[in-house]
Amino acid sequence: MTEPLECLAHAAPQRTVELADRLTAAERSEFAYHWRLFARPAQLAPPGDWRVWLVMAGRGFGKTRAGAEWVRAVAEEHPQARIALISASLEEARAVMVEGESGILACCPPDRRPLFEPSLRRLRFANGAQARLYSALEPEALRGPQHSHAWCDEIGKWPVSHQRATRCWDNLLMGLRLGREQRIAVTTTPRPVPLVERLLEQEKDGATVVTRGSTHDNAANLPERFLKAIEAEFAGSQLARQEIGGEMVRDIDGALWQRTLLDAVRESGDCPAHGRVVVAVDPPASAEGDECGIIVAALGTDGLSRVLADCSIGNATPDRWAAAVAAAAEGWEADRVVAEANQGGSMVESVLRAADRALPIKLVHASRGKVARAEPVAALYGAGRVRHRGMFARLEDQLCGLMLGGEYVGPGRSPDRADALVWALTELMLTRAARPRVSQI
Repeated sequence: MTEPLECLAHAAPQRTVELADRLTAAERSEFAYHWRLFARPAQLAPPGDWRVWLVMAGRGFGKTRAGAEWVRAVAEEHPQARIALISASLEEARAVMVEGESGILACCPPDRRPLFEPSLRRLRFANGAQARLYSALEPEALRGPQHSHAWCDEIGKWPVSHQRATRCWDNLLMGLRLGREQRIAVTTTPRPVPLVERLLEQEKDGATVVTRGSTHDNAANLPERFLKAIEAEFAGSQLARQEIGGEMVRDIDGALWQRTLLDAVRESGDCPAHGRVVVAVDPPASAEGDECGIIVAALGTDGLSRVLADCSIGNATPDRWAAAVAAAAEGWEADRVVAEANQGGSMVESVLRAADRALPIKLVHASRGKVARAEPVAALYGAGRVRHRGMFARLEDQLCGLMLGGEYVGPGRSPDRADALVWALTELMLTRAARPRVSQI
């Protein structure tokens, strides 16, 4: 072939087929591993004399593939390379960076695939280059080893307690002294944590080069069903701006909830059995289709409360929101439906009874404002007594808009979902059961 392979990235489909037919057997075996042919420009390391390349983009952008291919290119070009591979945990470093679908092993041609030695946490390339796995949970493990390059994955979720993330980064920098051109590739979803903010600050002097992007930049390689699902679930939320759009969404000073805290309480996998399950309702103030907050939460046998579902609905006429409450109570086998009755009084109970006469309804009346009621619940989060079983984008946006001092700064006019959550957790953790008393006659 006299035509460079890179031209295929911009060629018409028919031209691509014609050129592919002219490949030799050896060239065909390399075809799928010719990264520059398939990569988008944003997935390729930028030119220039940079020290840190920060790829900060939404989920599904192709960050992992970009990092893995960069490591492969470094290893093939520099036989003396000693590369640090750092993730939030050793399990993630292995599962994502090394053995994942877009990891280093999957990116390398079979005849040049490095030898992975799990017990030594090491990758050995045939030409002599090596890469070692590290966990941000163990920053002291980077004190001593020397490296020429590093790939740091998802630094936005590196542990911040005891300054582990920054200590890990500082120890890495201290040991980055091999070779003639030390460089670090960083791939992460944007999160307003100190280490990410620190790297963005260094963009001003050119020490850090930042590549930004969104999930939709990689739409050609993502299932259409996935793209439609995330749009339906998260569209319009601040979480979508961060996790999909790749935008840095910073916390508001003085807010009762911070996003870093909500990320820290997120939980997956098995959990203890539920001792109690409640559905809490913040009914619309009018019948004109305002949003109705409906939150399902449970108290576990371990003493922790868990937010299980956000069943809130918009355009909520009385029959619709009552039916949604009844469905949530039945689906989650709730033993209590807590409904705020400030707006509507007995009408709230009547509407719920019309949907399901057997609902175990408890009407509550607010004597204080929404934010004042939320403060003790926010304290439960700070004490580590609440977990989120998943990601609840619109609910979490509202929580982060509740301010100390009684103000709500949005999104929307009213924190309906957040208010329902407050009622649910108040019922589970802050309401004392009535005790029998003996009185004198």
